[in-house]
Amino acid sequence: MKDLLTIVIPCKNENSILIETLNCLKDQEDIEGTKIIIADCSTDNTINLVRFYNQFANLNIEFIDGGYPAIARNNGAKLATTPYILFLDADIWLFHKDHLNSCINKAMTNNLSLVTCNIGTDDKYSIVYECFFTIQKILSIFSPISIGGFMLFNAHDFHNLGGFDKKDKFAEDYHLSSKVNRKRFAISNKKAFTTSRRIKKKGLWFMIKMAVLSIINKNNKPFFHSDYDYWK
Repeated sequence: MKDLLTIVIPCKNENSILIETLNCLKDQEDIEGTKIIIADCSTDNTINLVRFYNQFANLNIEFIDGGYPAIARNNGAKLATTPYILFLDADIWLFHKDHLNSCINKAMTNNLSLVTCNIGTDDKYSIVYECFFTIQKILSIFSPISIGGFMLFNAHDFHNLGGFDKKDKFAEDYHLSSKVNRKRFAISNKKAFTTSRRIKKKGLWFMIKMAVLSIINKNNKPFFHSDYDYWK
């Protein structure tokens, strides 16, 4: 895998959540030597925790400067020399040990530009995530929808699209995925898990409203240039 994939994780004050994500990566098949780039702008002790953890995990981790997710992901992508780049959020847990291999094989076999996956949670908001996934599958028939939690990109196609818009401060993941040829986009049958902390912090109706507005404004670049207090 190290010759095929680079993993880029934007990070800001993630602490133990990021350790759980790295633990899942450590258990992936063929992960040895695969470069993991953490694009960080933390003001807490997240990176010190990761450095301590990695004394035992022995992952191939590199730290670089981060910022808003669009900037952080682009910074990581600049250092990737592999044919595929996985943009993974710091709170995404891959419990299937063949998750990465499966998605890479799917991308290679079908000459895909972008592969994403179902992302769910195991708390009271699980039905919300399942509803979103159903809507995602339906709408992706017409235009690809991927969230930044898990975006496996063909590196050549990613750079041809210009990467993430560096001015985007909200929904930069959807904004870029909507530009992908729908025939070269797929949703893996593998499922990843996350926390529902964003829903708890901003409120369910805010998240629904912003998801709808993002889809409506997919061709309106200025819409994505405000963060709508999402990152406070």
